[in-house]
Amino acid sequence: MSNFLLKDRVVLVSGIGPGLGRNTALACARQGADIVLAARTASRLEEVAKEVEATGQRALCVQSDISKDEDCANVVARAVEHFGQLDVLVNNAFTMPPFKDLVDTPLDVIRETFEVNLYAALRMSREAAPHLEKSAGGSIVMINSSVMRSARPTFGAYKMAKHALLALAQSLACELGPKGIRVNSIAPGFIGAVAADGLAALQSHTTGVPAKTIKAEIVEAHMLRQIPEPNEIADCVVFLASDLSRVVTGQCLDVNGGEFTH
Repeated sequence: MSNFLLKDRVVLVSGIGPGLGRNTALACARQGADIVLAARTASRLEEVAKEVEATGQRALCVQSDISKDEDCANVVARAVEHFGQLDVLVNNAFTMPPFKDLVDTPLDVIRETFEVNLYAALRMSREAAPHLEKSAGGSIVMINSSVMRSARPTFGAYKMAKHALLALAQSLACELGPKGIRVNSIAPGFIGAVAADGLAALQSHTTGVPAKTIKAEIVEAHMLRQIPEPNEIADCVVFLASDLSRVVTGQCLDVNGGEFTH
């Protein structure tokens, strides 16, 4: 039995950025998976591909805009054409809408938020499902957010989209379960201390309270007194992608250092 949790698997990760997308791709590669990287920015794809290949695994870059039907179809088709299979889909692409109260947010902005945060994940899942069904352990992992667990002013559009994404994951789990495909969600809180630093700086500018004080309060609100880093969240994605979670589906794993309970 291999010591690698994802040996001989092909994992497609959408939304390859410098944070969680990159770390998810690398975490899966270190566990033996070949990686399909999908994002809009070619230079970023190439950078992460080099890091994946440095682990000894193969990488395929597909520059794409997954808000478009044809791009979603192309990403999956290229993956299967190149590697001959697809075993895991990680829907990580997202967009953050402007921080405004819902009554002040144009409907077009809300629609765009749903387009990337919800409909893109549905598009990718639809395209991937026939190939995941052929896998011995097909898995879809939706990257959600702990914004679902709290009510904050100006976060309404994002919260709506992420709740809808959770409903999508649960519905797909029900529909695809008989085909042997598992569908689960990860709900991070702050993704790394850098994210907390950014919020602290923003609130400091607004309130006049020193950013260091606000950052300390943010950390104090976490039961573990630490903010999960992207690589720690990525390890949880590996768990849901692997056979360690072979009887887990329709669930949401909150990875937030104890900021919220659910």
